[in-house]
Amino acid sequence: MRFGRPAVIAIAAALVLSSCASNEAGSTATDDAADSTLTGTINAAGASSQGSAQEAWISAFQTANPDVTINYDPSGSGAGRETFIAGGTDFAGSDSYLSDEELAGTFAACAPDTLAVDLPVYISPIAVIFNVEGVTDLNLDADTLAKIFTGAITTWNDPAIVALNADADLPATAITAVHRSDDSGTTKNFADYLFQAAPDVWTEKPADPFPYATGEGAQGTSGVVDAVTNGTGTIGYADASRAGDLGVAKIKVGDEFVEYTAEAAAAVVDGSPLVEGRADNDLAVKLDRLTTDATHYPLVLVSYALVCTEYADAEQGALVKEYVSYMASEDGQAEAAASAGAAPLSADLQAKVAAVLETVK
Repeated sequence: MRFGRPAVIAIAAALVLSSCASNEAGSTATDDAADSTLTGTINAAGASSQGSAQEAWISAFQTANPDVTINYDPSGSGAGRETFIAGGTDFAGSDSYLSDEELAGTFAACAPDTLAVDLPVYISPIAVIFNVEGVTDLNLDADTLAKIFTGAITTWNDPAIVALNADADLPATAITAVHRSDDSGTTKNFADYLFQAAPDVWTEKPADPFPYATGEGAQGTSGVVDAVTNGTGTIGYADASRAGDLGVAKIKVGDEFVEYTAEAAAAVVDGSPLVEGRADNDLAVKLDRLTTDATHYPLVLVSYALVCTEYADAEQGALVKEYVSYMASEDGQAEAAASAGAAPLSADLQAKVAAVLETVK
């Protein structure tokens, strides 16, 4: 079932005014488990950025619904989309919204002649993590970051880095820039930021595969974090929830160097429009990477749940609808914030997601 975006907004407004009703489907994780009648198994795969949040969501949902089993494989956004399209999973997690080419195809889990849609469920900053002996604070602008990851800057005492870090004692150590070796929505968001903010340096269009034959590749978010942690003179990018004790660079926004925060990431999403030319009930976001507002952090990702508008198996569709509704609900977003440091969806965006999920069958 499709409806115009004005209809989505109208339904969403009504849902905001009655938040209890809007979260009814997603509130199962806080209900008494004895009252649950849900049963079945959900298999999903995709974005490793969602890994920590999915663990928390699954734990809470299964506690409230003991006859439900949920399996989530953090295989990466690209692999997750492929598996979902082929019908191997009930939904996908992806840091990249579905491409026009993917939408032009068929989705094996969906009813014939129906599509899948992109629903935001997880917002997180992308942290630029580093491990350089003697360096605890690091400032980078988009051009310098792009030159590091394209191989144009190769040592930590390069004049371009020194100019941004007057108080740092930067060594002559060689830079090892670590990127994702798998198809990754985190890579696509990282590349999208550099493509917009440093177009003279980062000339390749954003895509899930890392585009340059430079640096060191690592599998998944955990692989990048491990490589940066165990290396020397390393730098990488990862969902901020996984940064741990590593150094994290400040990114130049306008005239200031900005640390990531959940609030600054959420502000970018709230100020960004939906992607034009999509299905009326698709909530893919076109992120504003060029903000000069220092209260915003433009190196951010929106991770989606990719779901069918209508499932070939109606009972399975109803179960997926319950779980994804919980993920996007106020309770689910609070759980992701507490467990993974995610930026909760705004009340307006929560309501828009709930409005679309009301139509899923």
